Amino acid sequence: MTLDRSAAGPATPRVGLVLGAGGTLGLAWTIGALVAVQERIGRPLQDVDAMVGTSAGSILTVALRCGMTPDALVDHQRGQGPAGLATPDELAGASGRLPSLPRLRVGSPRLLATVAQRPHLVHPRVAASALIPQGRTEHGALHRFMDELVAGAAEGPARGRLLRGDSGQLWPERSTWIVSVDYGSGRRVVFGRDGAPPASLPDAVVASCSIPGWHTPKKIGERRYVDGGVRSVASADLLRAAQLDEVYVLAPMAGHDVDRPWSPAGRTERFIRQLLARSLDREVRKVEATGTRVIVLTPGPEDLAAIGANVMDSRRRRAVLETSLRTAASHLATHGHVERAA
Repeated sequence: MTLDRSAAGPATPRVGLVLGAGGTLGLAWTIGALVAVQERIGRPLQDVDAMVGTSAGSILTVALRCGMTPDALVDHQRGQGPAGLATPDELAGASGRLPSLPRLRVGSPRLLATVAQRPHLVHPRVAASALIPQGRTEHGALHRFMDELVAGAAEGPARGRLLRGDSGQLWPERSTWIVSVDYGSGRRVVFGRDGAPPASLPDAVVASCSIPGWHTPKKIGERRYVDGGVRSVASADLLRAAQLDEVYVLAPMAGHDVDRPWSPAGRTERFIRQLLARSLDREVRKVEATGTRVIVLTPGPEDLAAIGANVMDSRRRRAVLETSLRTAASHLATHGHVERAA
C-alpha cells in the first residue's frame, strides 16, 4: 500500500511493528507492551502498515491482523477471552515448562550437510540447531487457536482485511511477514513476503514457533521449518526497505538493561539476553540508516525479575503481564526510545 503524500494536510505516518520471539512469558510481556504502543501511536494496531512476527511474536501478529485489540489480548491472558477460543493455559500446557525427552537423532542431517558444503551461507546459531536432538512436542493447540482466529476474522472484525492469495490461502491485505527457518537449507524464510513458499497463516505461525529440540519441525510442502528465533530474535532488518516513518520493535528475548539474579541459570540467561540485544541493535541500525525512526522496547529489570530464568514457565505468566502493563507504559512515556551502544 502506498500513501498519497501529495494530498492536502499532513500525511499519515507509515508505521511498522516488529514482534519478536520470547516463549510463553515473552508473549505475555509483549501483550502488555502492545497496550502502551497502541496508546502511543493513536491508531488500531490491526491497521499498521507492516508487521513482522517471529515465534511468539508471530502469534500476536496474526491475532492483531485478525482483529484482536491489545485490550482483548490482555483479557484473553487474564482468562476472559471469547468462548471457544483456546485459553492461554491450553496453549502453554501444550508446550510445557520443560521439553519432552527428545528423539535420539540429530535435528537435521540435511542442514548439517548444507553447513559442511557451504558453511559461510548458514548463520552460526542456525548451524548449531541442526545438532540438537529432534523434539517431540506437536503444536496442535496452537494450530487450532490460529484456525479459530482466522475463521473468526474471515466473518468478523477483520472481514475484508484477509485476502486470498494465488495459493488460495487467506492472508492479511497489509504487509504481514512471519519468520521461520528452513531446517534443510538454513535460510531465513519470511512467509507472506513475495517469493516465499505458499503457506496458510496457521501453518506459518506453527513453523515460526517450532523450537528445535522442543517441538517437531513443521512440514510445509516438502520442506521442514523451525523457530525463526533461531536466526534472529526479531528480524527487524526486514523492514529496512519498507519506507516507513516509524517502527516499533518489541523484543522480549533481548535485554539492554538487565537485573542481576543470584542463580547461575539466571545470570547465564541475562548474559545471553545482552548478546542478543547487540545483535538486535545491528539490525535496528540498518533500518535507521534509511531515515526511519525506530523505537525499541525490551524487558527491564522489573520485568526480568518477574520472568525469571525460564521463558516457558507459564506459572509466571500473569505476573509478567501485569508488570509489563506498568513498565512499558512508563518507559514509552518517559523515554520513547532506547539508548543503544554504537
